[in-house]
Amino acid sequence: MRTVSVTELRKQLPSYLKQAQQGEELLVTSRGRVIARILPSEDMRQSAKAKLQEFRKRCRVGDVVSPIRAEWKAKQ
Repeated sequence: MRTVSVTELRKQLPSYLKQAQQGEELLVTSRGRVIARILPSEDMRQSAKAKLQEFRKRCRVGDVVSPIRAEWKAKQ
């Protein structure tokens, strides 16, 4: 993870954006304090698929086809 000041970021924006595009995370500082983070873009489909696979390990999904307001009776 690389740290860059706002001033330096403004001077070299295309270079820093290319670094982020290549997978590097950048911390942006102002007066020595971190104010922002620039992250590489992620493949949204792949990310969603990975999250679903993680949920499968911990959750069990029942009937997801029925309408939300469907009437049902619980067994007593």
